[in-house]
Amino acid sequence: MHSRDLSDAEWAVLAPFFPPSPPRRGGQWKDHRATLGGVFHRLRTGCPWRDLPARYGPWQTVYERFSDLRKSGRLGDILSALQLRLNTAGRIDHSLYLVDGTNVRASRSAAGAAGGKNHPRRAGRPRPRP
Repeated sequence: MHSRDLSDAEWAVLAPFFPPSPPRRGGQWKDHRATLGGVFHRLRTGCPWRDLPARYGPWQTVYERFSDLRKSGRLGDILSALQLRLNTAGRIDHSLYLVDGTNVRASRSAAGAAGGKNHPRRAGRPRPRP
C-alpha cells in the first residue's frame, strides 16, 4: 500500500457506499478501493488519466468508475454524507465559508449587443475598392 492510498480506517468509512463486487459477464469488477484510490490520486495531483500509476488498475477503468459515480449522483451523495458526518462531529469550521462577489467584465457581445455582420464598422479610413 502506498502512503497516500486509502487507509483501512478511511476505507471502512467509504465501503458502505459501494456494493459488493459481484462477478460480471466478461470478468470480475476491479476492486472498489483501488479504483477509488486512483480517482483520489487523479483529483489530488491533477495528472492526466493516462498517467495514473499501475497500482490503481487500467486508467480507463478508473475513469469509467469516476464517470459513473458522477453521472449517477452517487459521488454527490457520498460527499454529502461525509460532510454531514464531519459536521456532526464538530470538525467543520463554518466561519471559513465565503461567498465570492467577484465579477468579470464581459464583452459587449456577451451582453447581447449587436455583433458580426450587423455590427457597424469603425469610423476610419475607407477601404480601397477593387
